[in-house]
Order: sequence, then C-alpha cells, then structure tokens
Amino acid sequence: MVQEDSALMKTFCISLEWSPLRRERKARLSSSHLAGRAICLLRAGVTMSTRPPMRPPGNAPAVLLGFQPALALTGALCLQQNLGSSSPSKKQSKENTITINCVTFPHPDTMPEQQLLKPTEWSYCDYFWADKKDPQGNGTVAGFELLLQKQLKGKQMQKEMSEFIRERIKIEEEYAKNLAKLSQNSLAAQEEGSLGEAWAQVKKSLADEAEVHLKFSAKLHSEVEKPLMNFRENFKKDMKKCDHHIADLRKQLASRYASVEKARKALTERQRDLEMKTQQLEIKLSNKTEEDIKKARRKSTQAGDDLMRCVDLYNQAQSKWFEEMVTTTLELERLEVERVEMIRQHLCQYTQLRHETDMFNQSTVEPVDQLLRKVDPAKDRELWVREHKTGNIRPVDMEI
Repeated sequence: MVQEDSALMKTFCISLEWSPLRRERKARLSSSHLAGRAICLLRAGVTMSTRPPMRPPGNAPAVLLGFQPALALTGALCLQQNLGSSSPSKKQSKENTITINCVTFPHPDTMPEQQLLKPTEWSYCDYFWADKKDPQGNGTVAGFELLLQKQLKGKQMQKEMSEFIRERIKIEEEYAKNLAKLSQNSLAAQEEGSLGEAWAQVKKSLADEAEVHLKFSAKLHSEVEKPLMNFRENFKKDMKKCDHHIADLRKQLASRYASVEKARKALTERQRDLEMKTQQLEIKLSNKTEEDIKKARRKSTQAGDDLMRCVDLYNQAQSKWFEEMVTTTLELERLEVERVEMIRQHLCQYTQLRHETDMFNQSTVEPVDQLLRKVDPAKDRELWVREHKTGNIRPVDMEI
C-alpha cells in the first residue's frame, strides 16, 4: 500500500505538471493571446515579427517571446517552481522569465532575440515597457507616464508659444499707434522746396508704415496665434482618459499577479501537507488512512488548477495591457508629430509675414529715397527767389 501510494503521488505530480489537457489549454490560451495581439498590432499599423519562437535547451516547453515582452509564466512553469524540480531542463525553463513590478519580461540570462515592432524608427511603442526610477523619490514611474508627461509638456510649450506671439502682436499694435501719431506731428512743417517735399514724404511714410504693422499684427493673430491656441483644445482631457485607462489596466495586472502569488503559496502548502501525510503513512507514524491521502491529493490538485486559472487570468490581463500600450503609445507618437509639424508650419507663416512686412515697409521708404535724390539746393533757391523776389536792381553810390 505504501509503495502504491508513493507511486500514485509521483504519478499525480507528473500529471499535474505535464497533463495533455493542461498543455492543450495553455496552447489555446497562447494562440488566442497571439491572435489578439496580432489584430491589435495590425490595427495600429505595426508589422509583427514572423520569426518562429525560440525554444530553450532541453525538453522544457517553448515560451513565445518573438516580438514583445514575455506574457507567459506558463502553468507548467509555475508548477515546476512550486514542485521544486531540480531537473536541468526544467530549471532552464524556470529562468526564462522574470517579473518586475508585476510585469513579466524575458530573463536577461536566457532572453531570446526580440525584433522591434517598428525597427529604425525609435518609436514610442518599442522603448517604454519598463518602469523607471523616480528621480524625486524612491518609487518608480511607468514608461507610459513618461510619455504622458512629455505630451502635456508639449501642450504647455505650445500655449507659451502662442502667448509669445500675442506679446509680439501687442508690440506691433503699439508701434503702429505711435508711428501714426508721429506722422501727424507738425514739426518742421514749414520746410520748403524739394527738401520740404522729401520731409513731407518722410512723415507720410510713417503713416503708411503704421498701416503695414497693423495689418501684420492682424495676420499674426488670425494665422499664427489663434491656430496655436486652438490646436487640440481638448488635448489634456483626452490624455487624462488615456492615462486612467492604462493605469486601470496596470492595476488589474497587479491584482492578477497578487492572485497568482496567493495561489502559488496555497499550492505549496497543499503539496507540503500531502507530502507530510504520505511520509507519515510510509513510516507508520500516523493512522492516516488512504482516504486522508486521497483528500489531500484532491486539495493539491484543486490548488494546482486554481494556480493555472490565476496564471491564465494574469496572462490575459497582461496581454490586454500590452495591446492598449501599443495602440495608445502610437497615438501619442502621432499626436506629437502632428503638434511639431503644425508649430513648424505656423512659425514658417510668421517668418513669411515678417518678410512681407519688411517688403511693404521698404515700399513706403522708396518714395522718400526718390525725393531725397531729387533734392536740389540750386533749384530750390531758384523757385524761392522767383516767388519771393523784391527786385533785381542793385543799389549804387549816391552822387553829389
């Protein structure tokens, strides 16, 4: 009876770890996850790697890591860890993954080659999976949070740029007002001749220049400042929704991971209890019956099933988080490109308006230049003399 129970125990452990039913269940789960991720990536316009998954040495089951952070602590792998297997092939499988902040990654020592989702593009969706230590404290900041902070900073920079253009508009308007006021000044209005005409044109050019600057300020408002201010007016609200969505998925992932750890601990306790009762029966230190052994075996089997279920739910949660991270980071990337390009275009419009202003100002100065070139003191003297002469007979000496 003792030998039979011992054999049954070994058979149970092996069947719990490697049963075809469980392998088939995990295979269906992995296939559904890969299909879901493939649909997500194709929807996001990302080409998924077609490289076949790499298989660790030995007889350990392959872990599908071909194109993303590992999403699988397989049920067999979890059970191997808890059953304390010392088999070289199983130990190799156990070290295939590592969990950091409830996210499962390939183990650095056994990590298979991973192809980037968007090679050569330095895309957001490839470089922000891990958490980063917070420089302001002892905690960590999620990679997505760093992207979100960059987007919000970009929005603030855009707002400040529009405020800068607004200040430029105020300066232009004030400048135009002062130019118009100065053009009405009566100083040196009594100047005559060709020089007087040139001086009058100088004053008129101020009025013309004031009009040019008023038009420039109006165009700055309608073609530069207003578009900068109105672009993505609801941007912050949209980003908050994305933040909450990704944060909720990450919280769910942490909750599922906690359930896995709890189930793993329960399985260890059930296995320890089964082993202890079996040993006591073998050395006849207890009156435990075969029924007690079967009961303990059933509890251990149930604990193994619970662990498998928790791992399945964890993998599903991580898969969903992964998909949303890809699509959302690509959307943030698109918005950043759109923001930078939009600002560049409107700053180009600013420089174009400035060039036009310079050309218009030059046109107001050209008449002044032409009149200044015509200033002729001799001609002015002739005109003035003709108009104001009092007689051309010169005085002579008096005769006695």
